[in-house]
Amino acid sequence: FIGSGVVFPKLLRAASPKESRRAIPKGTRRSCRLAQITDVHVQPELKAGDGFVRCLHHLQGQKDAPQLILNTGDCIMDSMHATSPRTELQWNLWQQVLRNECSLPVEHAIGNHDCWGLDKLKSGTNGREGRWGKRWALDALGLAKPYYSFNRHGWHFISLDSVEPFDNAYKARLGAAQLAWLKSDLASVGKDVPILVMSHIPIVSVGGMLNSAKETEAHDLQIGGGSMLLDGKEVHTLLRKQGNVKLCLSGHLHINDRASFDGITYITSGAVSSGWWRRVHLDRFDYGYALLDLFADGSFRHAYVPFGWTTALSG
Repeated sequence: FIGSGVVFPKLLRAASPKESRRAIPKGTRRSCRLAQITDVHVQPELKAGDGFVRCLHHLQGQKDAPQLILNTGDCIMDSMHATSPRTELQWNLWQQVLRNECSLPVEHAIGNHDCWGLDKLKSGTNGREGRWGKRWALDALGLAKPYYSFNRHGWHFISLDSVEPFDNAYKARLGAAQLAWLKSDLASVGKDVPILVMSHIPIVSVGGMLNSAKETEAHDLQIGGGSMLLDGKEVHTLLRKQGNVKLCLSGHLHINDRASFDGITYITSGAVSSGWWRRVHLDRFDYGYALLDLFADGSFRHAYVPFGWTTALSG
């Protein structure tokens, strides 16, 4: 990849994270190893393309390499407020990097910044364009629908669409139609098959609550509407009743956190772009990706892995 001056002629050999060196529990068979990338926010500026290449080389260069990448959205820096030429420039860069530098299959969830023209004034759109909203992202990512499911390595995977266009921006919500689809999809899965759910915006996030919560004049606790799903309670209820949903992965907040409730673990992973390629986000959430081992009994291991990018490298 030739971008802003950094060239990677071969895969980097990455050291395995400590969590991944632990012995597989006795009698438990590993189903697969996968990587999660999120909030890449690729753009021509700040050497972001080169940073994305370094990330992909680092994860593919693991001694115990992943078999699959889950991408939980915000692939490009921004198309919500961007014109058509600017959006095309960003998606072309995203596709170029994946085509030239990634040999693994990738499954996607759409992020809010992947949705073109939601801010009609700044983007110069009217909402009637053929690629307005999620259509451009779906085409760029090779998706037929913004939410879907698939089976792989003995697990059932669900990719949710957590972005609802609203009033020149968006709401963090699945909505009634997708909730009905989710209920039907869950019902089709055998109770002995572990389930992983991925979404861009978290269903539940401890960090999202702590970072945005504030007391109202009525002494209620108010949480920012973009921090987690507004219908997260309904989603969690469906997942809990299913009984074999083990893990929910998300991004969006550029932080690392974990919450476990009713037998379900919710993990928000830090961003490949950290602080949008300008700095380490909040001085503690490094440029990185996640590595996960999934086991046949529904257990898993998770590690967040920095890939060695620094603000100095990124401009």
